[in-house]
Amino acid sequence: MLDIRWLRAEPDVVKAALEKRDSALPQAVEEILVRDEARREAIGEANELKAQRNTVSKQIGELKRAGEDASDIIDQTRTLGERISELDGLIREADAFIRRSLLLIPNAPLERVPNGSEDDNEVLSTWGTPAAFDFEPRAHWTIGEELGILDMPRGSKISGSGFPVLVGPGARLQRGLINFFLDVHTTEHGYTEVRVPYLVNPESLTATGQLPKFSEESYALERDDLWLIPTAEVPVTNLHRDELLNAEHLPTRYTAYSPCFRREAGAAGKDTRGLLRVHQFDKVELVRYEMPERSLDALEELTREAETLLERLGLHYRRVLLATGDLGQSGAMTYDLEVWAPGVEQWLEVSSCTTFTDYQARRANIRFRRAQAEKPEYVHTLNGSGLALPRVIAALLETYQDADGSVSLPEVLHPYVGAERLTVSQ
Repeated sequence: MLDIRWLRAEPDVVKAALEKRDSALPQAVEEILVRDEARREAIGEANELKAQRNTVSKQIGELKRAGEDASDIIDQTRTLGERISELDGLIREADAFIRRSLLLIPNAPLERVPNGSEDDNEVLSTWGTPAAFDFEPRAHWTIGEELGILDMPRGSKISGSGFPVLVGPGARLQRGLINFFLDVHTTEHGYTEVRVPYLVNPESLTATGQLPKFSEESYALERDDLWLIPTAEVPVTNLHRDELLNAEHLPTRYTAYSPCFRREAGAAGKDTRGLLRVHQFDKVELVRYEMPERSLDALEELTREAETLLERLGLHYRRVLLATGDLGQSGAMTYDLEVWAPGVEQWLEVSSCTTFTDYQARRANIRFRRAQAEKPEYVHTLNGSGLALPRVIAALLETYQDADGSVSLPEVLHPYVGAERLTVSQ
């Protein structure tokens, strides 16, 4: 969440930044500030009255010890107590309102983030060239079905639409990609692998920004008050919730494989064929805790680490800087990596790399201390997909397809998959 002190100190700056996201946000900020001012006035009055009550209480004691009547002063104390109770209630109500409101206010975009909608996203760079074919390239769902490695009908029978089944070499390809991604991140990029729970409590989702605003996007287990994770970002970021870290331990870098579960509310009918938009998918996630001054450099590093995987797979991709209207709730700046899928003739997002500045750390209360005598500060958190599997597999099948229906595999995957090609005979 945003720092209430920043809203007080520079309200116009905050409002201008948030207005780039949503024209209604400046009014929401103003409402917070009005309630915050009333809260602080109530605190001031309450403290003053409590001091008066302490003084009067001493006078009552003195009168009683002297054997004198203290009834008038006792009535005064009772009146002070009633007003103090009233003010304390106002303060509690204001605290709750301010917290609820701040939890719904998105992060302020950084200055370099372009203003506008999805149409205003900026393509910053492109790597590789589109695959060329002497035949009409097919969509990955056709390739997968003919190879017998992708079974959408049985997945739908088991769970409903959006739950694919990978079979034989298809399952092995997915497992090989996961291991390849994890190996690169742990042996070359300095990440520590963690295996985390796939069910989390509401506090964890609140800390990373999925709750309270996006409850409809996640799967809830109401009986146990737990939620299926939409991404490993949630449990990994919460590893250090409510902790004070030593500056010597920063940066801290984690990578984790997990299945991801997303209801995709409101996405019905949009890119639903094959692996383009599913409710359960596998992903390798990268999460960083960084010093505030390294936030932007870390974002560049993180994005480059994800790009490295796409280059080794030989996939044509581009880096896109998201505009304010396409930026996630918690993000301050995001790069999307999109691969070209020649069969469906679309750019497919396979990674989103984001700096959240201190937005998540405030919600999760993750701080660090530079030196023993210095005041704690909030870390900056970052995360990125390194990489998401469904669309990577879709791009691989479509990019490396052959006229006979088989699919060649990039050399880097041969030891992970145990094959150089995917064929019907497998």
